[in-house]
Amino acid sequence: MDIDYAIRKDEPHKITDTSTPEQILLYERWEKSNRLSVMYIKTKISADIRGSIEQHENVRELLKAIDEQFVTLDKALASTLIMKFTSLKLTGIRGVREHIMEMRDIVAQLKKLEVEMSESFLVHFILNTLPP
Repeated sequence: MDIDYAIRKDEPHKITDTSTPEQILLYERWEKSNRLSVMYIKTKISADIRGSIEQHENVRELLKAIDEQFVTLDKALASTLIMKFTSLKLTGIRGVREHIMEMRDIVAQLKKLEVEMSESFLVHFILNTLPP
């Protein structure tokens, strides 16, 4: 059985008295896949995330709700990383190399969140964080 069948295929029409055996089989296949997919997803996500997402019986709706939740989290993470990036200054405890590597690491994380900075901006910004 394809466990992802309910994700790939639209929900078939509900079973009625006039449903053919093929339609009944198709609906039962979709329903089983949907139920297993929802249960699997709920067991794999953390309780914190599960608590902030509405309950859904349809796997596509559940995935959409999870996706919407992470869009909000991504924006908050991007904001936090930008604040960290702009407030980072070189201290006497670490060396220049470690300072630059930390700043480049933050930029790499921001790039994954689709917040990009040009290389020339990055170089000038890092130089401005160094002491005179």
